[in-house]
Amino acid sequence: MEEYEELKRIIRHHMELYYNEDAPEISDQEYDRLMQSLKAMEREHPEWITADSPTQIVGGSAKRTAGVTVEHDVPMLSIEDVFEKEDVLAWVKEVQDLHKDARFSVEQKIDGLSMSLRYEGGRLILAETRGNGFTGEDVTENARFIPDVALKIPEQEYLEIRGEVYMSHEDFDRTNEKQEMNDRKPFANPRNCAAGTLRQLSPALVKERGLSMLVFNVQRGGAAYTSSQQEGMERLRAMGIATVPSILCHTGEEVLSAIDRIGEERGSLPYDIDGAVIKIDQLSYRDDFPAGTKYSAGHIAYKYPPEEKESIVRDIELSVGMTGRINPTAVFDPVRLCGTSVSRATLHNQDFINELGIGIGRTVIVYKSGEIIPKIKGINPAKNPPGSRVYALPLTCPVCGAPAKREEETADLKCTNPECPARLLKRLVNFVGRDAMDIKGFGTEYIRALMAEGYLKDIGDIYSLKDFRDELVEKGMIGKEKNTDKLLSVIEESKKNPPDRLLAGLGIENVGRASAKTIIRHFGSFRKLMDAGMEELTAVEDVGEVTAGSIRSFFQSEGIRQLMGRLAEAGLTMEAEGGAGADGVFQGRTYVVTGDLSHFKNRNELVSFIEDRGGKVSGSVSKKTYALINNDAASNSGKNKKAKELGIPVITEEELLGEADEG
Repeated sequence: MEEYEELKRIIRHHMELYYNEDAPEISDQEYDRLMQSLKAMEREHPEWITADSPTQIVGGSAKRTAGVTVEHDVPMLSIEDVFEKEDVLAWVKEVQDLHKDARFSVEQKIDGLSMSLRYEGGRLILAETRGNGFTGEDVTENARFIPDVALKIPEQEYLEIRGEVYMSHEDFDRTNEKQEMNDRKPFANPRNCAAGTLRQLSPALVKERGLSMLVFNVQRGGAAYTSSQQEGMERLRAMGIATVPSILCHTGEEVLSAIDRIGEERGSLPYDIDGAVIKIDQLSYRDDFPAGTKYSAGHIAYKYPPEEKESIVRDIELSVGMTGRINPTAVFDPVRLCGTSVSRATLHNQDFINELGIGIGRTVIVYKSGEIIPKIKGINPAKNPPGSRVYALPLTCPVCGAPAKREEETADLKCTNPECPARLLKRLVNFVGRDAMDIKGFGTEYIRALMAEGYLKDIGDIYSLKDFRDELVEKGMIGKEKNTDKLLSVIEESKKNPPDRLLAGLGIENVGRASAKTIIRHFGSFRKLMDAGMEELTAVEDVGEVTAGSIRSFFQSEGIRQLMGRLAEAGLTMEAEGGAGADGVFQGRTYVVTGDLSHFKNRNELVSFIEDRGGKVSGSVSKKTYALINNDAASNSGKNKKAKELGIPVITEEELLGEADEG
């Protein structure tokens, strides 16, 4: 029972990230496996099932980003997934055992955001997202800027249709190019971009990014639309409404053939699909096959396995990280996976290369881990060109030419030169980056130019640049006078950053932003941290022997101690607020954040505020939650409901700030 409850908690967390935050942490396949495990437990113990189980509810909850919430006239439910073709045949047989003349419409399962459109008197009166299946968001104004959404139709009677809002590969690539040009984080995939765009209060953004829609269902309408799936879609097409391509089938074998045909087209479509939907064509038969409160009756969806493609390795590029680690990257002919074009994948180390047999000219099998990160699964040995060899990493640094050495007990090959310019460049880029000192405007090209002219030899030199202000302006290394002064001002302002940002920026192996916060919170000051032994370091939450060893080794270096002295002398913050080792006012408390913010610029700023005072922030409400922060206490969001069920207080930002002041 404990394992069951934990699995429900994990799935709810990922549902929240996928449906409501548009920021999934795991792939669809990993999520599907979790759901399959939960269903198996519930089949074995049906007495455990409650109304709030992830198997009983639709994943999303209505948000207020795009406007007011609206109750659906017809519930917008999910479709039950199957992963084996035998399950498809079993379902078809079950239907035809009861209705021998049953036909089936097999359609592409487009990977996007579900939206319903209501028409009255031939005019669009409402567009609504799915939300939790019963309540969604009114996105009518945004929908008017989607070219596929008809604003007027010939049909004068009430008609409600449902479809999928998506982004074509071309529009997604164009949007991401613009994001990168504006120094913004690119979107992970077209689905996330489409969902986030539709929910924004900006019709202009919808028009700019280019959303599309394909209709796949008539929710409510006259008999001409609701007797046959195929006939209903044909009638919509005759009115100029874009509908999902489909194939009419009469037997299980025809259904499987249609699934295969759609799967074969998957790589050439201008948009992403992740499966095929099989519907009973005669709508009157569907209610004989209910699938619970979460799933639509008379439908199933066959989910395709993760997409894989072959490509030829044209080159293997080598780079050097800030720790001296030599990183090999395969460069191959571009292939399209999960909505994006990929042409590079990390090869990790020599052991990985040897194990898979990777070499220049060889054909590799590429996939996306978590549908985001390109990875190489293996090679196709039948396509190895004559004379090709497994690639061998050189035993010299590709940047400075110093000897490279394999570390004991690891597969990493490292440059032995501590002054290697590539290592310094990566250290400096990491130091000024968003997850460290966040010195905005200090790009890689500026760093490279300042290194080449001898202005930057280590991290400490960043805070000496002000002494060379006139020289920098004269040489135009950071632009004209105004741009140079602006950057120097931002550098000066960064001295006020909390010490965990400085720790994250030092480039210690295994110490990132999250662990840096925990470590500084524990020790309170760099003085205590630098003098800590292994036993003291491993006493810190989530710090194991390896991380402790990295920290200990780093601060034992005389050069690093001199650097820390320079940074302290320059005026950087070396001690946490409240003094070394002081407990924060939120010590021992776990908060959850949801909804719009008013006092903080963004969620990251609020999270930092809590963590700087000893608290933690979780993604989901549980019995361990101290309070849910939501400025809209009357909201019917899933997190608010959960908090009320568990008796967890719902507080506003103002109340949180009041608690901080009282402490």
